[in-house]
Amino acid sequence: MEDIVCEVEELVLRGTKEVILLGQKVDSYGHDLPEKPDLAKLLTGLNRVDGLARIRFLTSHPKDMNQRLIEAMTCLDKVCEHLSLPFQAGDDDILHAMRRGYTIEHYQALVARIRHAIPHIALSTDVIVGFPGESEEQFHRTFDLLRELRFDTVHVAAYSPRPGTIASRKLADDVPPEEKVRRREMVEHLQEGIATEINARLLGSTVEVLVEGQKNGKWWGRTRGDKLVFFKDETNCLGQLVKITIEKTSPWSLQGGLIYDWERGAYPGVTAAIPVLQLGNVSA
Repeated sequence: MEDIVCEVEELVLRGTKEVILLGQKVDSYGHDLPEKPDLAKLLTGLNRVDGLARIRFLTSHPKDMNQRLIEAMTCLDKVCEHLSLPFQAGDDDILHAMRRGYTIEHYQALVARIRHAIPHIALSTDVIVGFPGESEEQFHRTFDLLRELRFDTVHVAAYSPRPGTIASRKLADDVPPEEKVRRREMVEHLQEGIATEINARLLGSTVEVLVEGQKNGKWWGRTRGDKLVFFKDETNCLGQLVKITIEKTSPWSLQGGLIYDWERGAYPGVTAAIPVLQLGNVSA
């Protein structure tokens, strides 16, 4: 853990404002270390780093997401209100075939606990459609769960055999390609509607954005909830935390204007341009 904290401190000295702790099952961090630290303890240590503005982590595995980690997200001010929590399939038999190690009932209860503790959290998830043996009824359980839980972002993929996996060796890829495409498009259409409604609630609100670059004459960056935001301004905003009023919403991004403080004669959060390393990726 000390190595990661030291690396982040060095990144901050070089201008980094946000770090992302990366791991395929990042919430199981520390289980293989002698002192048995956990991700909550690591987040607490990083939260003390002066000059660091934001901390994210991904990807979490539902069976390793515990109450201590949820409480850490609640009380640590630098940890963003954004969580990637893949459930992959909405049917227990498919989850068992995937060897995911949890049930849908467990996942639903976990999401309820997270949203109770962090009401404004932005949740994203991953879904696989057309897994070997997935029936129409089983797919609709996934579809219904997406409709029930209403995620901010859904990454959906059609199953394809991956060399070396148990599924590729032991399970027949028996869902027709055209059926996989149909199921994927159904999920995408559903999520477009849900994301439209969720993002529309931000119209007129003020959000904090970490500016990561320019595209087609507009600055772009992300909110603490991982919403993509575009805005126009002549100021050099690269690498800065700025306040944006949201003027337009869509399922995929937000657009707005930089707030100007007329009393101070400045844009809140914008400082003189300095060389910055926008994102520090730390492998947890």
